[in-house]
Amino acid sequence: MLKFSKVIKESIDVKKKLVKLEKNINLAIETIFFAIKNNSKILVCGNGGSAADAQHLSAEFVDRLRPKINRQPLPILSLALDTSHLTACSNDFSFDEVFSRPLEAFGKKTDVLLVISTSGNSKNIIKALKKAKQMKIKSIALLGSNGGLAKKYADNCLIVKSNKTARIQETHIFLGHFILESVERKILKIKKT
Repeated sequence: MLKFSKVIKESIDVKKKLVKLEKNINLAIETIFFAIKNNSKILVCGNGGSAADAQHLSAEFVDRLRPKINRQPLPILSLALDTSHLTACSNDFSFDEVFSRPLEAFGKKTDVLLVISTSGNSKNIIKALKKAKQMKIKSIALLGSNGGLAKKYADNCLIVKSNKTARIQETHIFLGHFILESVERKILKIKKT
């Protein structure tokens, strides 16, 4: 039987390791803040649970992250929202291109690509990161385990040191919330002055 207290400790231990990533986390905050401040957007993608996390974070950044903090919507878009595109691209080209094609269609040099991948080895994530480099779009990667191949192509990697998918995903959503709330606070501070 799975022991609840053991899983809680495991989750806490994984998050404690994030302290070593503080410099990269702050860089991610600054990169996203700078893009938003300069009328650019954040394009985010992932597969499976990471696609759900991409949509979750996108919804909160467009609408709101915190109760009672009503502000203008912020420009973030999940690249996995359009089922017609996903199925057409998978059928007509390859599932490997489901993120790189919309990135090419909608991305511009001043935007930021945020990828979420527990393994860092998904071909469509790698292809999107390569396309971002080609288009000179900055990229941030929330990864797990050892970062996989994605760490080679992302500008800023936040690697959650765990081999358990559930612990990685829990930590990715924590990181996403922390980063986006930090960006939101910086934006609201500017608007008050």
